[in-house]
Amino acid sequence: MNLNLKNKNALVCGSTQGIGKATVIALAEEGANVTLVARNEEKLKGVLAELPSENQNHQYFVADFTNPEKLKIALEEANLQYHILINNTGGPAGGPVFNAQLDEFERAFTMHLKCNHVLVQALVPYMKEQSYGRIINIISTSVKQPLDGLGVSNTIRGAVANWSKTMANELGQFGITVNNVLPGATETERLNEIIQNKANKTGKSTDEVAQAMRNASPAKRFAKPEETAAAITFLASEKASFINGINLPVDGGRTKSL
Repeated sequence: MNLNLKNKNALVCGSTQGIGKATVIALAEEGANVTLVARNEEKLKGVLAELPSENQNHQYFVADFTNPEKLKIALEEANLQYHILINNTGGPAGGPVFNAQLDEFERAFTMHLKCNHVLVQALVPYMKEQSYGRIINIISTSVKQPLDGLGVSNTIRGAVANWSKTMANELGQFGITVNNVLPGATETERLNEIIQNKANKTGKSTDEVAQAMRNASPAKRFAKPEETAAAITFLASEKASFINGINLPVDGGRTKSL
């Protein structure tokens, strides 16, 4: 299927590693002009140099999602003519929800919901003008099935999912879709951190923990970032024009609920 994103402009957050980086590459391969967003400028330059380009205009800007006001300033200096927005931010630290400190919730809420909201408010006016918009939020399967040991993440991800569904209902009339992609266990630095934390708490080896996590999926393996990026790229395309307000797990069937 040729998704043909030529002449479409995409802004991708968290684009220097993992699913974000894979998504940037997938969108560029389909012809989109991609803007990378992350905190580390050197890493942004490195990914930018890897992107395929056939008369495409790829660029980046630096933003720190711990501070929505600074994000607003960065957006004021940027080109806001985007058809596609990929909201993607690294997950909060793990741990039981009972032990979580209030500032952990506040920090996660700022990074995952407030900054998403800032971006949407900045980019939607152009999407309305074009009668074309794709807002895709990379969340977690915890939206459908909370994950043990990820209390703050489970809580905030649920808030983002409901924000997203509400936004989908409001923006659908303008040719703008808002969908969530829910990655399962994916070969990223985030997964390595989760495995190490579980190993430290249980006394098991990282290999034992990793194998147990693989076995939890009918596929008996972890996802590759490129597999999740393929789903994201499809939702960003014209082919997905009547898919709106959904949670799409990309987890090899691990989530037990429908």
